[in-house]
Amino acid sequence: MGQLIINEWAKLFRRTGTLVMIGLVVLLVFGVAGVFKYDEIKNPPQENPQWKQALEQQIKDDTVALEGVGKKNANMKMYLERTIAINQYKVEHNIAPDSNKNVWLFVRDAEQILSFVGIFVIVVAAGMVSSEFSWGTVKLLLIRPISRMKILLSKYLTVILFGLMLLACLFILSWIAGVIFFGLPEGTTSHLAYVGGEVVERNIVVQLIVEYLLSSIDLLMLATMAFMISAVFRNSNLAIGLALFLMFMGQTATMLLAAKFEWAKYILFANTNLTVYFDGVPPVESMTLTFSIVMLIVYFLAFHMLSFTVFAKRDVAS
Repeated sequence: MGQLIINEWAKLFRRTGTLVMIGLVVLLVFGVAGVFKYDEIKNPPQENPQWKQALEQQIKDDTVALEGVGKKNANMKMYLERTIAINQYKVEHNIAPDSNKNVWLFVRDAEQILSFVGIFVIVVAAGMVSSEFSWGTVKLLLIRPISRMKILLSKYLTVILFGLMLLACLFILSWIAGVIFFGLPEGTTSHLAYVGGEVVERNIVVQLIVEYLLSSIDLLMLATMAFMISAVFRNSNLAIGLALFLMFMGQTATMLLAAKFEWAKYILFANTNLTVYFDGVPPVESMTLTFSIVMLIVYFLAFHMLSFTVFAKRDVAS
């Protein structure tokens, strides 16, 4: 299996497109950092000496809003409770809002570039199997004394490794760009999370790593779907088009449905954002972390059962 993955990895990096993708990630990170720095120079952030009074007023406004929220709007109620608790914690512990951007704030902002990383991983996943058919190399691939299951698994694992590599590159590059353009923060920086009705301080580095990993779950599932479509239909264009459409529209459509229907919690995209269970509000009140993990496993296994079953039985003689 190890040699198969090495072979697939070598084939992947022989493609010009792969190197272009990595180069684009580098350009995006430093380009975004440059734009943020330019904006900071043109519009210097102003410290608010009355930030406590501003937060206290915000707490009062949110408290009034909370009292007016009905029982049916449970998500808004949870959101307001979280906001009030965090703002009260800041006032009580004298934690002023960050007025100047620093490396860690930029690393968090750079998390938005994950969407582009997702596009690159989807493109690779979509072409991993279908390209063998379009190039006519699938016969040479399958005549070797290796099971089709191992061949397909090695291709999928190569996709996952490529995605993890891009994720690590994004995190490291954003840290480097953040240090160069914005510098390190003064003193210690922590993240305030609302867990179990209480506000807790977390190490910012650990928090950001967890956020990056949890945010990549959505990309993992979409890449798996694209890989499945590629293996079943041998069409990379279909795989890329459908996966990208769901990537940009899936979350929005799911949130709209979740606001009205309980059954929306069974949709894949209602369960891909696990960060809401650690610091946020789930789309449907009855959802739990265990439920979302189970749903992700069900979808993950369904995608692979379909792709492996079809690929194992496919006749490539013609």
